[in-house]
Amino acid sequence: MCVCFIFRTMIQFLHGVTKEKIKQPIIAENDVLLSMGSVGLCGSDLKYWKSGKCGRFELRQPMVMGHEASGTVMSVGAKVTSLQPGDRVAIEPGVPCRKCKLCRHGRYNLCPDVRFCATPPVDGNLCRFFSHPADFCFKLPEEVSLDEGAMMEPLAVAIYTCRRADVTSGSNILICGAGPVGLLCMMVAKSTGASSVVITDIDDHRLSMAKSLGADHVIKVKTRDPEELANQVQDVLGCKPDATLECSGTDFSMAAGIHATESGGSVVLVGRGSPTPQLPITLAATREVDIKGIFRYANCYPTALSILQSRAFDVTPLITHHFSLHETLRAFETAVTPETRAVKVMIHCDQ
Repeated sequence: MCVCFIFRTMIQFLHGVTKEKIKQPIIAENDVLLSMGSVGLCGSDLKYWKSGKCGRFELRQPMVMGHEASGTVMSVGAKVTSLQPGDRVAIEPGVPCRKCKLCRHGRYNLCPDVRFCATPPVDGNLCRFFSHPADFCFKLPEEVSLDEGAMMEPLAVAIYTCRRADVTSGSNILICGAGPVGLLCMMVAKSTGASSVVITDIDDHRLSMAKSLGADHVIKVKTRDPEELANQVQDVLGCKPDATLECSGTDFSMAAGIHATESGGSVVLVGRGSPTPQLPITLAATREVDIKGIFRYANCYPTALSILQSRAFDVTPLITHHFSLHETLRAFETAVTPETRAVKVMIHCDQ
């Protein structure tokens, strides 16, 4: 692989990372130019790196990765008044058209013309410099670090998930999967007032982390029978959960969630299983268990920033590994290697 001066890091086909010199971006009148700070690696980044695909999106040419990001404003476009050079910001990576029916109704995450960082063919922000619309940059207060700013993206997913699940004070919640999003869902649910949260996983270390961060109950999944797991959940909760947040991306957990959830509750599909999973749909229908999807998030960054500023809970324990931009390949390798026990890997573009 040819290595030039590091301005951005691009994913090649496959398992490749090339570092390439590019010109500093020219900003439009409503944009800001950012010196990138912290960029977290997401499961989608790893899927593109390993297989060139993530869900319905396919990598057809080299692409700059990264969408969980923060940085510092270097310059602003002619019409930008909300930010100024020196401001530290978190980047909301999905920029919609702002004009379609979905955008006008506030569901801009579903905009058919949304441009989302590191979703083919749009380049991400794992680079030295990056331009982005100012209205999708959120100024960080002094007490919120750049690392925390980068964590606002997965935190927004968790906030949106809990909203879709109607998590309220007194709710009993099942979360399948103790990865970064599952752990953040647990923390958001607890801060929202959930009475009891049980989280499942196959990994002892992640279950231990979940317990230390506030999960009321943890279950190590040892069965392949979704009804058996549902019964285990009911045993530890003392009741059926009001909602299941499926964050593992497995068909098994989707089915277990349908069996486990209280009649009239909901199963929210955060992870992505197989394209055509075999699920007990009739059971869900006859018990009025609503199956809801989520696609990223909408209108959640202000809440995420409020959580960080108020110290409602601490997201930094999830950041287990740190790398410089020079070490991007090591960062990806660390993130996909179970023995490293990585939860959230953070790359620092300003080092």
